[in-house]
Amino acid sequence: MSHKSRESSDFTCVACGHHVPAHAFGTRHRNHCPKCLWSRHLDDEPGDRRCACREPMEPIAIEVRRGGEWAIIHRCTGCGVLKTNRVAGDDFERSLLALALRPIASPAFPLDDLRT
Repeated sequence: MSHKSRESSDFTCVACGHHVPAHAFGTRHRNHCPKCLWSRHLDDEPGDRRCACREPMEPIAIEVRRGGEWAIIHRCTGCGVLKTNRVAGDDFERSLLALALRPIASPAFPLDDLRT
């Protein structure tokens, strides 16, 4: 199988079927769906498209970088690797906010038992 190095092309999201354009403001190597934020494990290094895994990558969290830039943390459903990807200019704000608020909506521990 040949891999296109450092090239991006339109794709269909592996999770929701949304047509994803190759280019968007704020990203040089499009790698996730702007609608549901899922990705596919394609790169060893950003844009190289050389990873053999090719499994879907679930968006699991938001990282806030220095200067306030947001990035999506993905976990590969195949090999478990974690990757961080810049938010693109056309990402759906509602999807980003839902991901950022996930720990509040579904905390890892019961909030009813907290004592002040």
